[in-house]
Order: sequence, then C-alpha cells, then structure tokens
Amino acid sequence: MHNKNLSATEALEKLKEGNQRYLSVSANPGDISPQIRQDTCANGQSPYAIVITCSDSRVIPEGIFTAGIGELFVIRVAGNVMDNHQIGSVEYAAGHLGCNLVVVLGHDHCGAVDAAINHSPDGYVKYITDEIKRAIGEETDQFKASCLNVARSVSIIKEKLQVKDGEDGLKVQGAIYHIDSGEVEFLD
Repeated sequence: MHNKNLSATEALEKLKEGNQRYLSVSANPGDISPQIRQDTCANGQSPYAIVITCSDSRVIPEGIFTAGIGELFVIRVAGNVMDNHQIGSVEYAAGHLGCNLVVVLGHDHCGAVDAAINHSPDGYVKYITDEIKRAIGEETDQFKASCLNVARSVSIIKEKLQVKDGEDGLKVQGAIYHIDSGEVEFLD
C-alpha cells in the first residue's frame, strides 16, 4: 500500500519516477494483487494523485505512471476537457480522499484535438470540439494545440476550485504524454 495523503510535491515526484520505470518495462509492475484489492475494498481508497486524461485507448495512466490499484484517481473524457462533472470529480477526490495533486494529462496525436482543428463534427462530439476550439483559438499545430488545451483545463480547475499557485495544499499541473516514446512531459 502506498503512503496516504502525499504532498503535491511528493505525489508529482512519485508520478515522475513511475513514468521513468514505465519507459523500460513491458508489463505494469503496479500492485494489482488480490491483497491490495481486499485491502482497498475493506479500507477504502486513498489515491495519491488525480489524473484527468483523454479517453484515448493508448493513454493508460496506471501504466504510464507504473501505478496499481488505489493509487490514482483517474478521470477520463475525450480531449481531457473540463465541465462540471469533471470538476465535481476533482473536488471529491481532493476534498474527501485527500489528494493534493491534480494532473491534466493531454497527449500528442489526439483525435479530439485533430477534430477541433480539421473537422466540424456534429452531434454530442461537437460539445468536446467546441471546448477544445475555445482553448486553442486559431492554432493549427496539433502539438501546440494539445498543450493549449491542457493549459485551459488547468486554468478551469484552478478557477472553479479557487486553487492559488504557490500555496500549500492542492496543486494543478499540466502534462503531455508522448504516445511514441511513452514519456510524460510536465508543462510549466
């Protein structure tokens, strides 16, 4: 079992270390044992970080950060966009589970970002691409657009949950996952 209620700095370091291990393994060494399942069933969850990421099947936070059961509180939505549902989930994990770190994890080669730049989807997908368009403006470089999209989600979380930069407690951090290399680039 991992340490409960890590500081944001400790949690970020743990994510970085986990990503470094991920770069050289072929299977997830995170704890998914029957014992951890029983422990989290009996004693509840105490994840050390909240990760908001895209629904893309190539982006697997538990693998990317070499995490097991109960370590990450993962929120997945196409394009890693924020609305009241995602904000409520962050608020719950921070307030009730004691998480001190939120990572908005975008990625390169994102289909939702591509759709916002190059297509005009309709139906419910339009809600996602419209939000991405608000984030990226006229940007047409897909990588830069993905970074802008992450920055907008970080900004929304900070605004809605009144997170102040530099204060102890909850930290919101943007990051980009590189699908080809497996590396996570933490953004400033």
